[in-house]
Amino acid sequence: MSGGRTVAGGREMAPGSRVRLCPRGRGADIFDLALVGRTATVERVDEDMEGRLHLVVALDDDPGRDLGPRNQLGHRFFVGLDEVEPLAGDAPSRKVLVAGIGNVFHGDDGFGVEVVRRLAERTLPPGVDVTDFGIRGIDLMYALGDGYETVVLVDAAARGHEPGTVSLVEPDPDSFGGVAVDAHGLDPAQVLRLARDNGPVPARILLVACEPSARTTDATWEMKLSAPVGAAVGEAVLLIERLLAKELTERGVEK
Repeated sequence: MSGGRTVAGGREMAPGSRVRLCPRGRGADIFDLALVGRTATVERVDEDMEGRLHLVVALDDDPGRDLGPRNQLGHRFFVGLDEVEPLAGDAPSRKVLVAGIGNVFHGDDGFGVEVVRRLAERTLPPGVDVTDFGIRGIDLMYALGDGYETVVLVDAAARGHEPGTVSLVEPDPDSFGGVAVDAHGLDPAQVLRLARDNGPVPARILLVACEPSARTTDATWEMKLSAPVGAAVGEAVLLIERLLAKELTERGVEK
């Protein structure tokens, strides 16, 4: 199991929960001594081969904490349920993940990456994470199991429209493979299937797609969007901001 929820210290633990670390019974371990008393955010709830549950956490004061969800060693830690104290008043904060997908060296295939870059420069509501996944399929798979309620995938997708056309798609999970192109080695449909096999995934999955220019999606080492797709980036940013406002309002999150 990965993602999910459990109970520690009498309180529900889920991705986004905040805790104080209190490693027990292993005082000779220098890493445990370094963790005592530090606060952290739960990234995942994992189950090992023997059925025991562990929390995967990222330290709040780690300057590289954003690398934790990407499974970088030294930026994420496994702790037992009896080695944390839930912080009062804190609840899971993750609501929406906006995931940019694409290969910036394949012309218009870099559309999703550019959109999330622009979004990251804007003021976004609490509970929203914006991440450039590029072609990192495994990282996206893990993120889909990190307790988000909604994920918005942003990608170039050939859907038969004029180049630069922005579409909002809420694909049926079983037909998701027919929505996005695989010009960059990250097939969102395959990643979604793997994430489902690994544990819970967001209840709602949306795709903000942009029709690419045919001549640019296969252009290796072309690091520039075509004119119509470049012009569509701003439109996609505004569309996603409207989606975020709607999603968070429906879920009762203050903006």
